[in-house]
This record gives sequence, C-alpha cells and structure tokens, in this order.
Amino acid sequence: MKKQIDNLIDELRWRGMLQDSTPNTEKYLLDNKISGYIGFDPTADSLHIGNLATIMLLVHLQRAGHTPYALVGGATGMVGDPSGKSSERNLLDEKTLRHNEKCIGEQLQKFLDFEGENAAVLVNNYDWFKEFSFLHFLRDVGKYLSVNYMMAKDSVKTRLETGISFTEFSYQLLQAYDFYYLYKNHDVKLQMGGSDQWGNITSGTELIRKISNAENTDLNEDDSREHAFAVTCPLVTKADGSKFGKSESGNVWLDANLTSPYKFYQFWINADDDVAPRLIRVFTLLDKQTIEDLEIEHEKNRGARILQKALAEEVTKRVHGEEAYNNAVEASGILFGKDVVKQLQQTDERTLLEVFEGVPNIEITLDQYHQAENITELLSTITNSEIFASKSEAKKMIKGGGVSINKSKIADPVMEVDFALLQDKYLLVQRGKKNYYLICVSK
Repeated sequence: MKKQIDNLIDELRWRGMLQDSTPNTEKYLLDNKISGYIGFDPTADSLHIGNLATIMLLVHLQRAGHTPYALVGGATGMVGDPSGKSSERNLLDEKTLRHNEKCIGEQLQKFLDFEGENAAVLVNNYDWFKEFSFLHFLRDVGKYLSVNYMMAKDSVKTRLETGISFTEFSYQLLQAYDFYYLYKNHDVKLQMGGSDQWGNITSGTELIRKISNAENTDLNEDDSREHAFAVTCPLVTKADGSKFGKSESGNVWLDANLTSPYKFYQFWINADDDVAPRLIRVFTLLDKQTIEDLEIEHEKNRGARILQKALAEEVTKRVHGEEAYNNAVEASGILFGKDVVKQLQQTDERTLLEVFEGVPNIEITLDQYHQAENITELLSTITNSEIFASKSEAKKMIKGGGVSINKSKIADPVMEVDFALLQDKYLLVQRGKKNYYLICVSK
C-alpha cells in the first residue's frame, strides 16, 4: 500500500483514537518501518462494529507505511479473555472455534491490503500453541511474570470479588506470549488494541523485555531497553456512556447475514448528534478538513443529519460495498419518497420486512383474501379485527380519507379487494398518519 500518512500517532491523536502508548513509541514509529498487530478472538463467527474500531488502528498503521498483522486467536479463543467481563465466559467447542476463526479471517481481509510493499499478514496463534505442552509453557514462559504483577492488572483486579478461574487468569500470559512469538519470529514490535487491553499488551512488552534480557546475559540491568511498544485507543461509547456496538436488537455485526446492510446503515444514520463527530473520526478515512467542513454544515441544520449521512455512507460502503449501500439508502426512503409501491415491489422481501420491522404482521390465507366482499370487510372481519374493531369503524375512517393501501388513499368503503400484492404476498395498510399494518397473504 502506498504511504498515505506520515505520523501514525499524530493521526490517531486528532481522530481521538489514542488512549495510551509506551514511552518513545511516536519517535520510534517516525524513525523506523515496523510491524504491528492486533488480536481478534473467534468468540463468534463474525466481528461486530466494536471490533471495527480496533481494525481501523491496523488500517491507519498500514496507511502510515507500516506492516499490519491481524491475529486470529484460535488458541486464546479456547480460554476466554476476562478483560471487561464481570463473569466467566462460556467456552466454545473446538469445531465451533475453527468455524469462527475461518469466518473472521475472511472478514479481516476486507479491510486491509494484502498485497504490496507493506502487505498485511494474517496469523493464527493456534499454529504455535497447538504443539506447546503445558509443562514447557510453565517452564519457558510462566517464570518471567510474577503472580503479583499479573494480579495488579485491571482485567484481573476487577474480577477478584466475583471470582476468576485459573483458565481466564492465564489468558494474560497467553496473550503476552503471542506478542513475544511474533516479536521473535516475525519482528513484530508493536501491539495495539482497545484501552481495556492495556494490561494484557504491556504484559507482552514486559515478557519480551525479560526474555530478551535473559538471552543477552552480557547486558547489565541498566542496559535494558524498550524492546517492544504498545498503543491503545479509547473504547467507543454511546452518549450515555454505555457500550457501543449494539442496537436494540443486539450486536451490530459485520456479517450481512447477521445484520443486514439496511439495518447496518440505519444504525449509523440514527447516531446521536453528540457522538456523531467522534464516530466519523474513528470509523471513516475522511481527512480532518473534510470532517470539520461537514461539522460546520451539520450545525447549520441538524435535522438534515449531514454528519450521520456521511458516516453511514463511508462505513456501509467499506463493510458491505457500494451496491449494498445504494440499496440501503433506497430502502430507507421508501416510506417518504415517490413511487413507493414501485420501490416496495423492486426491493427484496427481506429488506421489505426489515423496513417494516415492528409493524404488526397479520396473516391471512389466499382464500380469505378472495372471500372478502370489499375493503371494509378485509380490514375488519377478515383480519380478525386487528386493524379495525368493527366494520362501522373501518367505514367511517375510510370515508374520512384516513386509510391507505400500498400508500394509495382509499375513499370507497365498498370497493373491491383487487390490489397488487407486494412481492406477490403483502399489503401495506396505513390507518391515520402513523399506524401501519402488513397483511401477509399465504398461498
């Protein structure tokens, strides 16, 4: 990848993506081309937008001319990281983990350039842990970090009251060895991650320092130097301080099968004004001047959601591609644009249902649909009084112009039921200004 930024730390700083770094990191990165990594444990078969913040660290590392390593934690995923967790994780079986790591590896390749001078590298720590015996690990690694040192880390301290198993306690040492292994075998000198990973990452720098000093017995303690470096970014939170990356229905995943491009786009477009300036810095590659210009325009008319639209466009295109973004925009405007029926007919069934998620879904058979004598009967008796409690109530609102079918006003309460079904299956009923119902006609 062609170098696009000169100073990685400065880039992270103005984007609000720099929490902590070890001494001399910025100077070393300016004077040297290095390799850096971030680990992703395969606890699910998809990464989510919380992970995307740390992926962007690797993206900026590569843009600065350095080489990014993405580590899939096939081994550490079998143990579970206690960082940020109030209770023990449920352990996954090995078959599930192998499936998850394959999926995550494929996702990571969408964000990084795996060709060129500083091509990204994908590694899996299962490859070096699978033949590492427990006794050899204790002898060759465990002796370098004291229990006191490990217990002082926040990821452990916060769990002492509720309890932490030896399995999760050992995670810190496993991650530290990952850093040492990559340092020793791939010349990786930088580990990055979220701020909750600071303890685990600095355990890695400490392990590298101690083993390196032990291997160079001619060095005095005073000759000890920084062998490796650490950088973390602040955790991205919502306006109320709660964890970012979830919607009302759960995690916002990067896999289109788990979170559709439409829902993904909607998550960003609905971002609060208070957090949008930070999100657009963290999750897009827009430059500083462009972002500041967008913020000025946004403040002139917050209702236009200029920041959110730019944010949603950049992130949705990066994760799902331009076609998926265009489809999401079209679906988002269905209820407010022209030619609504045409748009509803052209969109796929899944997107149609997502557009109307939360709208009451009333199921009737094709025979019931044809048996309805008129629109009044369909909207009352045939649909089990879920739209109108009685025929008289339906007639009154229809006459008053308060009912639409497929976004077209209905004026005659005794008109025939002869509407073109959306997707050959659905009728969209609107009662008043805000009440929608989706009649599903099953064959």
